Amino acid sequence: QVQLVESGGGLVQAGGSLRLSCAASGRIFSINAMGWYRQAPGKQRELVAVITSGGSTNYADSVKGRFTISRDNAKNTVYLQMNSLKPEDTGVYYCNARITFTMTRDYWGQGTQVTVSS
Repeated sequence: QVQLVESGGGLVQAGGSLRLSCAASGRIFSINAMGWYRQAPGKQRELVAVITSGGSTNYADSVKGRFTISRDNAKNTVYLQMNSLKPEDTGVYYCNARITFTMTRDYWGQGTQVTVSS
């Protein structure tokens, strides 16, 4: 079994910052890409940022220059530093990890709420 446990969400004013963390545990041989997705009310889940095991990153255009994704491979943890937050960043943020044990598959965290007030 694999678990992804997220933390760091909350309520913040526009212009503020939050840092999300997501730790993977369980039966893990290797972790390939790790990423963050978000889902706003009434909208589809969308990619926010992704980072490969080698450290290459990719961001949604809407967060470029404001968000930074990073990971600690020794701790099986991915982070999302969110600065200059806007009300449109509000939503549930989900951690995703592509993990190999006997097979490779995607796992999801339970989600953490981020609310940005104007």
